[in-house]
Amino acid sequence: MKENPLQRFGQIVGGKKGRWAFLAIWFILLVVLTMTLPQINRIENYAGDELPANRMSMEANQLMKEQFSSDAGVPLLIVWYKESGLEIADITTIQAMYAKLEEVPLEGQSALPPFATLPPEALLGAVSENGRSLVTPVFFTTDTNTKSFKMSLEKIASYTEGNPYDKTLGDDGLIARFSGPVAISVDAASLFASADVKLMIATVILILVILLVIYRSPILAFIPIIVVGIAFLVISPLLGYMADNGWIHKDAQAVAIMIVLLFGAGTDYCLFLITKYRDKLLVESNKFIAIAEAVRDSAGAIFMSGFTVVIGLATLALADFGAFQRFAVPFSFGVLITMVAVLTLLPPLLSLLGRNAFFPFVPRTVDEEQRLAQKKGKTYKARSASHAKMRKVGTFVTRKPWLVVVTTSILLLVLAFTSTKIQYNYDLLSSFPEDIQSREGFALIEHNFTAGELAPVKVIVDTAGEPLNIKEQLSDLPYVAAVKEPRVGAQDANIILYEVDLNKNPYSNMAMADVEQMKKDIATFVNREFWIGGETSEQLDTKEVQWHDEKLIQPVMIAIIFAVLLIYLRAVITAVQLMVTVLVSFFAALGLGWLIIHYGLGHEAMASAIPLYSFVFIIALGNDYNIFMISDIWKNKHRGMSYKQAITEGVASTGAVITSAGLILAGTFAVLASLPIQLLVQFGIVTAVGVLLDTFIVRPLLVPALITLFGKWSYWPSRLWKSEVNND
Repeated sequence: MKENPLQRFGQIVGGKKGRWAFLAIWFILLVVLTMTLPQINRIENYAGDELPANRMSMEANQLMKEQFSSDAGVPLLIVWYKESGLEIADITTIQAMYAKLEEVPLEGQSALPPFATLPPEALLGAVSENGRSLVTPVFFTTDTNTKSFKMSLEKIASYTEGNPYDKTLGDDGLIARFSGPVAISVDAASLFASADVKLMIATVILILVILLVIYRSPILAFIPIIVVGIAFLVISPLLGYMADNGWIHKDAQAVAIMIVLLFGAGTDYCLFLITKYRDKLLVESNKFIAIAEAVRDSAGAIFMSGFTVVIGLATLALADFGAFQRFAVPFSFGVLITMVAVLTLLPPLLSLLGRNAFFPFVPRTVDEEQRLAQKKGKTYKARSASHAKMRKVGTFVTRKPWLVVVTTSILLLVLAFTSTKIQYNYDLLSSFPEDIQSREGFALIEHNFTAGELAPVKVIVDTAGEPLNIKEQLSDLPYVAAVKEPRVGAQDANIILYEVDLNKNPYSNMAMADVEQMKKDIATFVNREFWIGGETSEQLDTKEVQWHDEKLIQPVMIAIIFAVLLIYLRAVITAVQLMVTVLVSFFAALGLGWLIIHYGLGHEAMASAIPLYSFVFIIALGNDYNIFMISDIWKNKHRGMSYKQAITEGVASTGAVITSAGLILAGTFAVLASLPIQLLVQFGIVTAVGVLLDTFIVRPLLVPALITLFGKWSYWPSRLWKSEVNND
């Protein structure tokens, strides 16, 4: 009989000589890469545009830089506030700070308004209508990095008498806050500073606790951590090298989520193999044979599960939105290396440790248990049947499949319907904590100035040499509060800029709808080329680009994963069942996640990126568990079991490990909720909910119930189906 190639691989990687070779390879890789390449967390975070250059808002921004030089550079907004009203003494403090900036310019400082030389009364005339607030800018070159920005903010604070930046809102006297693009980039960097280390520590502790509670083995609890930790230490410098050479852009959010993904999914893959190894040690006294057979029975499912996740995450590379694109390589590459580590590093470690890996609950064969009992002078007690609890679940599902399908489907569909009620937001600042500098500064502007003044809409028209002034038409639009006098382009007098204040919060969804309508309205009285820029226009483009990416990536990912399932299972109906169940599970997770986020945490809206982020993870990782369980069902059927018995035993043998894996994966994603960033909190909650729904409802109940209902047709058109037909 021809030897199974996976068993042969297991004999090599877990053999007496092979294990040392593979351990040496990983050790050399770890040392060489760590010593020669930069770690990914040492690379400067990417701060470029998220939108494609051909979007209207991006084209408008480019025209602003080219034609209106006073708008060139990245602005830092300093928001001054005094509850009792700003006075001449406060203006003098502000002017003294600007005089210092003229005397000692900051690194990257490109432009500075002449506030230091203006009469104090003139500057006092620029305060808000309520007399309490004033916004003054400092401009920096576009190539200034975040580190320089941070140093500049510290210097400005030191240049300001009384350091009003440290005062809390509500204090007496002059208060100041940094806001605008510069402050937002500094705050974003500070929120992610050491986030990867904190996340790793929290994730490792969580995994250790869960493994200790479930398996009660201190050695076993550390094995997955060691394997995934070594994989990460190899992945980090390789990604750092890619980023350092400009092949990829480093994204702090991507790195943070990648750590959670690697430790969660990597630990799951480790548990799949460890569980098989433990089962083999119960019937095989030779640990080398046991590890070879464990690899034989689990490597295929681990590879297909990992491969499904890799290609699923890689589809993010198709996105136009920058943040989506930047997630593709770290995620897919990280999972690939982690999967390789599980298949080539874990077996050598288990081979070295043998049964001691499970101390103090050492798995032994019946003969070994009998000899040990005899040696201790005790009576041998036969072990109870393994997987008894999950076998009961499998039996119930195969006996009452209609009841299971109807009840679970109703629950999931009700939750899925809730997802239609979700409200989304599209601005980065809403993800920041309310007490952070840039958001407090924004709040001061919002409360003390007209809503539209927060972020004017930039309407740019190319007059093509003909006289044209559309200020009056713009002012007559029902959603416009004010229009400033038109400005002429510095390089081209035909380029005219109108700054338009909306009559509502420019970051609201209603404002985005107004800008969309503005495009149509302007087209009715301007028959020349025009552009609409500004932050509201960028948010509208963000919404449209993200929507486009969702409609592209989601069907592509579904098609690819469906193809992988077809190739692996050779069963069309089962592949369709698996895809449909994980899709329903995704929408249910989105709905239940919204209930938690909105009613539990009090968030008014969900970050617009959540649907695609969570879709990619829930669909890919959800199929992980399905593949592992279906593999066992198929193997049971090949061994001659009836289809109901094969399902029952498949649920029984995989139930405990998949439940453990699901708890670990959900727990690791829930760790993201500990970060002070609303986007990651929401992403962690939705993904964790999706994993739990899949772990406790879809995988042990709905999927096996559907397979039971379809009977032999679940195997169509594979050899299993043909053998069933021939036996009828």
